[in-house]
Amino acid sequence: MQGVGGEHAASQQRPTESGVEPRPANPWELISSDDEIDYSIKPEFYDPLLDEKDEQWMNKQRKGRTSDAVLSCPACFTTLCFDCQRHEKYVTQFRAMFVVNCSVRTDQILREPSKRKRKSKKLIDSGKIQQDLHNDVIFRPVCCSVCSTEVGAFDKDEVYHFINVIPSNS
Repeated sequence: MQGVGGEHAASQQRPTESGVEPRPANPWELISSDDEIDYSIKPEFYDPLLDEKDEQWMNKQRKGRTSDAVLSCPACFTTLCFDCQRHEKYVTQFRAMFVVNCSVRTDQILREPSKRKRKSKKLIDSGKIQQDLHNDVIFRPVCCSVCSTEVGAFDKDEVYHFINVIPSNS
């Protein structure tokens, strides 16, 4: 009877085309997966030119313009914009005119009140109040068309203002 680690010499070998090949000392070691891959067959999911094709597609989308970032939805990481400008003051905000995978909610209105000076109550009449409401800046919510997460706003000049997005280098 042999010790715990000992085995017969015959069990340490396995047959091959050229004779007998010694097995690894530890029977729990796995054989490399490289031994199982047939490199004579072209891989069906590999394209060495894929990076160049992606770059050409992106240049076609941007039409020669440069962008400050590529914007993605924070919930599902869907690409929302390839061509945008970063806000001058608020670095986490962006504006764009051309977007993908976005939907504007026409059933909701977001208002930004116009900045007006305080006037005495006797000078304000109902007509003046209605005029001030029309001077307010009106936005409509913009949502990701995949997961419906609100990602920004759309103004009357047809500019998208992205606030809740993930920017990446372009």
